[in-house]
Amino acid sequence: MKLFTPFKRLVISDIVKDENEEKLIAIGDYNIIRDYSLVLASQEIEHRIERSERGPFVIYVQAGLFEKALEQINLYKTENPPKTENPPLSAKLSLQPLLILTAITVPTLIQFSNRGSAWYHQGISDAEKILTGDWWRPITALTLHGDAHHLVSNLVSGYIVLNLLSFRISLSRLALPLAIASALANFLVACTIRTDFRSLGFSTFVFCALGTLSTIEFRLMPKESSGLLRRFAPLFGAASLAVFLGLGENADILAHFYGFILGLAVGLLPKKKQLLWGAPFGKSDLILWTLFFAFFFIAWKGAFF
Repeated sequence: MKLFTPFKRLVISDIVKDENEEKLIAIGDYNIIRDYSLVLASQEIEHRIERSERGPFVIYVQAGLFEKALEQINLYKTENPPKTENPPLSAKLSLQPLLILTAITVPTLIQFSNRGSAWYHQGISDAEKILTGDWWRPITALTLHGDAHHLVSNLVSGYIVLNLLSFRISLSRLALPLAIASALANFLVACTIRTDFRSLGFSTFVFCALGTLSTIEFRLMPKESSGLLRRFAPLFGAASLAVFLGLGENADILAHFYGFILGLAVGLLPKKKQLLWGAPFGKSDLILWTLFFAFFFIAWKGAFF
């Protein structure tokens, strides 16, 4: 018996009945099942949520409550029609990117203060000093900027890309890998140029996030998409945008290139079933956010101590 189809949200045919003590009443991604659970809870209908081994979440109810629960879910579906399969990225605004941008903004504001020159000199990415042991510079340079215009442009572009990324997966799952990949990109620049090169700014992180977003969108494209160009459209589109954004005046083109390429690899880290079906926010997310902020804290501690 077919329980679900990939890239397909719950429809009437997804409702399954059996003769067991508990009956499977709904299958869908985390957001759908969460909403159904709230509907059932509002009617004081006992139910149980599990995650299928194949990815989606499921709801079970007791056999005696099945008809009542089904009626409430169908009523909810009538008032809130299911969304399209694998919908395009949402235009909604998320608060998640602000957590990442806060870690970037605070050191820059200190740098811009009257006593910020030490932060600039200790934190800027200097190829020669990196190769002689200043391991923290590829990390701290991500949190410094040349002027207010530089900061604002990176914050705006960063929020746009990270907001789109947060619609596919919680940023807690990607914040630290993106930071590590961005720092690695700065390190690779130092290894490539080796001497007489300095850089700073959050743009490497932005390009890394753009590469990650393109890989995730590519992975979510239906396999039946017709034509090679259509199948690879997310990668082609993101690469074109990266070229357009990365050729600005005084742009660190090499860091942008390395960041984008490493971002493509970061996009392979999330499990596909997590991208398709979502996941609840839990303690692991809090731990991951803590590790993200600790990554920059430890780097700045290394810069001054």
